Amino acid sequence: MTKYEKVFNSAKTSEESLSAEEAVAAIATVTAIADSSIEDVDAESLAGILWEFEVFEEYSEDEITEIVDRLIGIAEEEGIGPLFNVAKVSVSDELVLDGFAAGVIVLLDDELAIPKSKQAYLKKLQAALELEDEEAEEIIKEVIAAFKEAEEEEYADDEDADDEDETVVIEDFTEQIYQSPLGNFRVAIPVDPQQGGRIQSQEGVVGFSDDIGTLLRIDYYPFPLEQLEELESVGQEEYLQTILVDKYVPQAIFTNVPDASVEYSEYLEDTLRGAYYVLIDMPKGSTISKQENNGTAIRLDAYRGLLTFISGEFLYIVSSQHSFINGETPDSVEEEAEDIKESILEFVETIEFT
Repeated sequence: MTKYEKVFNSAKTSEESLSAEEAVAAIATVTAIADSSIEDVDAESLAGILWEFEVFEEYSEDEITEIVDRLIGIAEEEGIGPLFNVAKVSVSDELVLDGFAAGVIVLLDDELAIPKSKQAYLKKLQAALELEDEEAEEIIKEVIAAFKEAEEEEYADDEDADDEDETVVIEDFTEQIYQSPLGNFRVAIPVDPQQGGRIQSQEGVVGFSDDIGTLLRIDYYPFPLEQLEELESVGQEEYLQTILVDKYVPQAIFTNVPDASVEYSEYLEDTLRGAYYVLIDMPKGSTISKQENNGTAIRLDAYRGLLTFISGEFLYIVSSQHSFINGETPDSVEEEAEDIKESILEFVETIEFT
């Protein structure tokens, strides 16, 4: 018996009846089982994936879990071939593309790609659902793009935020000025909506980004008076270094990019009444990705510069990123550090602190 024959070449079909929505879930369930075993399938995890589909918007996650449990039971008693056959005849024409998309999502790996070992299965699934190559390729691209967009937004906007923090995407650029909700600064908006410019704001942070690699971010924290004693005790250089290198960078960057490393640091005594600057090497850590010919989305390498300083009653961390696009190679660490530092300082000059 050739691989996957038990799925696609079975002559048997289940006597169980499925709704069109349940058929979509069945395709995902069969896909999850095909290269593993029934015991390895986590019904709750699979239900969490399916819950993101619009076709299940009227279902609770518990209801979807019950559906997946039932489907797993059918597979245990009758086999995945009969389960797939009943799914195939039950899925409606309107939902057949959703069924294929459900299979694609189950097969995606951590790099948002279909592993080579799973591509044969996907081709057989496409054929069984009678999809043209163009239809299948479009679904695969849409699924990967949706995951990539969600991942980029989470990484760019929530690097150091709790999951409960609410991120607001600002689409109205008519004022050309961003005003901090706390009233502590104003800044000219440095991105253009015609280049995919985005402003994403949540409590204590605002990020400006676009489709050509721009990332400028301002984190700001009220500076408590009790911290003055510590600052005066250890000195401003050591205080800012501790805040940036020992606290912010590990929490905001290292947790998201484990291979990242601090490559350069400098205290700028005569800048902003004292500022501390670091350069971070971030392999596969850019907020933008490139699409490979095989459909794989790979996050670009990047350098991230961060500058921290105190102004008024707030501590600020302003950052900028240089992503290496189209095979671009980085300059020396010293040159990259200087270039990104200058871009941050130019941006800071446009900030009006109040």
